[in-house]
Amino acid sequence: MAIRHAMQNYYGWLRQFGYNDSHSGNISARVGDVFWITPTGACADTLRAEDFISCPIWGGITEGASGDARLHQAVYRRNSRAVAVVHSHCPHAVALTLGGNDFVPPDFEGQLYFPRVPVLTVPYEAYFEQAAERVAELLVAHRICIVRGHGVYAWGESLDQAYKWTCSLEFSAKTAFIARQAGVI
Repeated sequence: MAIRHAMQNYYGWLRQFGYNDSHSGNISARVGDVFWITPTGACADTLRAEDFISCPIWGGITEGASGDARLHQAVYRRNSRAVAVVHSHCPHAVALTLGGNDFVPPDFEGQLYFPRVPVLTVPYEAYFEQAAERVAELLVAHRICIVRGHGVYAWGESLDQAYKWTCSLEFSAKTAFIARQAGVI
């Protein structure tokens, strides 16, 4: 139950700090041969630790799991180091990559953590058919990626690390946005 309490906290912080709206994004954590994930339609303001749903790494997705459960499962199958996956809708990161170009952080920390963040274009109408395998493939070589017009996916060797990558990317994107408004980049 401890991992689910931690997930509840991290998912709530994504909402609290403006990385998700009340019902967007999702979060998961691997424990052995299963992963816990937010239920479909989860509200970060009311989600309880006992609401998280267990899904097998190898096997079918449990009924009621997030619509992105197949994507999280694909990440865990391809990347044995992944212990957590965080999906957010970071507004600055999403806005700055609507053109489809990869994001190159202009700040020191962004460059230190991820010199280039790949941006993947998935047609909205084909998202559930295509995103899982395409995002999982990117997250083998990258800590984080962005699905154009949709959101950010980050994996970590812990929940804290996946959350850190998410926060660091959004801070870099916000810095880039402000610098562009100031006319310095």
